[in-house]
Amino acid sequence: MAQSTGLQFTVKVGALADNTFAVASFKLDEGLNSPFSLKLEVASQQPDIDFGAVLDQPCELLVWYNGELQRRVCGVVSEFAQGDSGFRRTRYQLQVKPALWRLGLRQNSRIFQAQKPDEILSILLQEHGITDYAFALKNEHAQREYCVQYRETNLDFVNRLAAEEGLFYFHEFEAGKHRIVFADDAAALTQGPELFFNLGNRSLEQGPYVRQFHYRESVRPSDVELKDYSFKTPAYGLSQKKMGAELEHQRDTYQHFDYPGRYKQDGSGKAFAQHRLDALRNDAVAGSGKSNSAALLPGQHFSLTEHPNGSLNTDWQIVHIRHTGEQPQALEEEGGSSPTVYHNEFGVVKASTTWRARIGSPEAPHKPMVDGPQIAIVVGPEGEEIYCDEHGRVKLQFPWDRYGSSNDQSSCWVRVSQGWAGGQYGMMAIPRIGHEVIVSFLEGDPDQPIVTGRTYHATNRPPYDLPANKTRTVLRTETHQGEGFNELRFEDQAGQEEIYIHGQKDLNVLIENDAAWHIKHDQHTDIDNERVTRIKANDHLT
Repeated sequence: MAQSTGLQFTVKVGALADNTFAVASFKLDEGLNSPFSLKLEVASQQPDIDFGAVLDQPCELLVWYNGELQRRVCGVVSEFAQGDSGFRRTRYQLQVKPALWRLGLRQNSRIFQAQKPDEILSILLQEHGITDYAFALKNEHAQREYCVQYRETNLDFVNRLAAEEGLFYFHEFEAGKHRIVFADDAAALTQGPELFFNLGNRSLEQGPYVRQFHYRESVRPSDVELKDYSFKTPAYGLSQKKMGAELEHQRDTYQHFDYPGRYKQDGSGKAFAQHRLDALRNDAVAGSGKSNSAALLPGQHFSLTEHPNGSLNTDWQIVHIRHTGEQPQALEEEGGSSPTVYHNEFGVVKASTTWRARIGSPEAPHKPMVDGPQIAIVVGPEGEEIYCDEHGRVKLQFPWDRYGSSNDQSSCWVRVSQGWAGGQYGMMAIPRIGHEVIVSFLEGDPDQPIVTGRTYHATNRPPYDLPANKTRTVLRTETHQGEGFNELRFEDQAGQEEIYIHGQKDLNVLIENDAAWHIKHDQHTDIDNERVTRIKANDHLT
């Protein structure tokens, strides 16, 4: 007969009866900025359970001790498998994920404009039917003028955006449901249990405890400097520096410099620099251990007591944890005399530390880069032909933007490269609504498009038929709000060389000094109306 430990694990799946499955074992992995993963080995007296009654259905695991609930985990079944069948029971395996996991099944490209990070996150969650979420934000997060989700899953985008803004998230559990909480400061953590350090062989009856605790310090970057550039303030260096804390045991010369910092204002730059520093040093002071407390989970801190090193008897927050439980009696004929057991292994940082995900880690994927130039169409309000701002920027509709309406709301204002650009001199040709343009992206960043070229297509044809007129170099405009055009044309065919000028209305020429014309052959002048000549000094005709 199995020794009783007072532990019991139960599971409920969808609309199936409570006693459908008996838990044989489970592994639960939880971490900040990561959807949890629960793997269950279960047994059932039913050898033919309907997969449709299990897959994508709610699932709740309960951990009991002496009849009192110690922990619950709620999620959805992402995978279900049938295993071996015995004389009375059939084995099954379930994988359970949070509702947030579903965001990883949908990949998208879209544009968000003039929205705060929490507003963008809310949209993504609600699109997947997730309404049980909360924001515990201490700091102000600036509105994002232009934020692109580009060829990434909704989950990757959520994780990336959260990391860029210095947010971390965790799950809270209630009966039959779970909540996602986004936070930006350690003050949002909840108080967990007090756990004593078990030096001897004290039992669970004396309370939950930590039976192993390892402490470590690591050399990490000491400070961060970020730099960026804004065309609106070209002479101003958008540089922000932040120095780390707790540098007593390492040098303070390990600077992390990066450009671009992905910001355009000092306020955002200061926050981003601090977020980067926190992320780079998120494990500079850390610990790991093992315990028998099923109540431990990310999003809370616990108090360690009775450790022989008094400096470790303080509050620690859970960064990641793996729970393991075994209940072999569920298998009946195979269970033998082994008792029900539970333990966990965890990683922690100090409770006062605001943990942030490091860009490039599994919790915070890199921002996707645009692989080369793209085609877009210039757009604007209905009834307009030319639409720009004071900087000559235009609005664009990208072919991949399924949500854009091909109007003045389709993108941010996008800068346009000109052939020459100086201080009130150079060239200026505004792409007009309906024109096809070539768009590049600064540093490959989908949030920073810039028009670098223009192209003809099947609808917008060149001024003259090709290749019949391939020797002509043409600059032709189109009259705005009317019919007609201005044109400067060069013909380079041998024996037919010509410079042609067409003005739809007037031609005005101002020469600040002399003008000389040398015509080596005939000159013909046709004037259909009056001719007026004003000469203020001498007129010589020879």
